[in-house]
Amino acid sequence: MITPQRRWYLVQTHAHAETKAAANLVRQGYSIYLPRYRKTRSHARRVEIVPTPLFPRYLFVAFDVMAERWRSIQSTFGVSHLVGAGDAPLLVPQNVIDDLRAREDGEGFVRLDPAPRFSPGDQIQVVGGAFDTCLGLFEGMADRDRVAVLLDLLGRKVRVFLDGGSVVAA
Repeated sequence: MITPQRRWYLVQTHAHAETKAAANLVRQGYSIYLPRYRKTRSHARRVEIVPTPLFPRYLFVAFDVMAERWRSIQSTFGVSHLVGAGDAPLLVPQNVIDDLRAREDGEGFVRLDPAPRFSPGDQIQVVGGAFDTCLGLFEGMADRDRVAVLLDLLGRKVRVFLDGGSVVAA
């Protein structure tokens, strides 16, 4: 149970050990949140949908810094370290957790926004980031969440890979 004294913090896990770290933290009495989504994976002519961590190698853990013995988190199997500044863990704002939970479906999986539907050669505009307001041409999808864009920089076309949510039709 999350009380006003128990706040959310970020834990980095070992590679592919999010579930193991989560189980071990729960066993120690901590509240955890491991946001997951459904990923389509194809292998050997089979396509399957598997639950995948939304943030690979990371999960959230709630504890009261003043009242609980939280340093044991550092030595939990599956945990690499508690993300912090110096000796103190860094607080994750409650609205981040609330926003993620608001996007969950009935089974607890985070719903992702659909990838933009552009055709190769379509004119796009970048919104946000280092290339904000730049115009370019959609080249294709780099993976499920990133798009390949040709931007006209310094007098030549440069291929840039951007988050799918950072481009709109021009």
